[in-house]
Amino acid sequence: MICQLATPKLFSKMKVFDNKSIRRAITTLRCLPLNSNFYKKVQGQGLNAEQVFLKKELYQFTESQWFKSTSEVENTFQWLITIGVLRREVDGQGLTSKIRLTPLGREILEKAPDLVSAKAGFREKLSHFFLRKWPLR
Repeated sequence: MICQLATPKLFSKMKVFDNKSIRRAITTLRCLPLNSNFYKKVQGQGLNAEQVFLKKELYQFTESQWFKSTSEVENTFQWLITIGVLRREVDGQGLTSKIRLTPLGREILEKAPDLVSAKAGFREKLSHFFLRKWPLR
């Protein structure tokens, strides 16, 4: 159901983003342990890895395994930045440790708001594992 809604065809007006980028972002969002509260929060306000790690009860998708450390959260942020869903927040001094949603991330979550609550199956998780090990082929 959600997979059918969250397809690259849904984003046909997004000429800036190609289908491969959208597909990668959709798979990644479904495979991570972060819930919709996390994505809503980073749309309006920056968060850092420590804030997310310490607020497990607020940001964890209930049926998933949580991060073991703040460095794992930071690695996930780096992956979401690579995929194009998150970006570093900038202040007067330059880049900060906080992250926010990118236009691609906002667009995907606006078009398919239930995407992160419909977690991935085994095949999609396996695909995500290989994508993360050998990124952006």
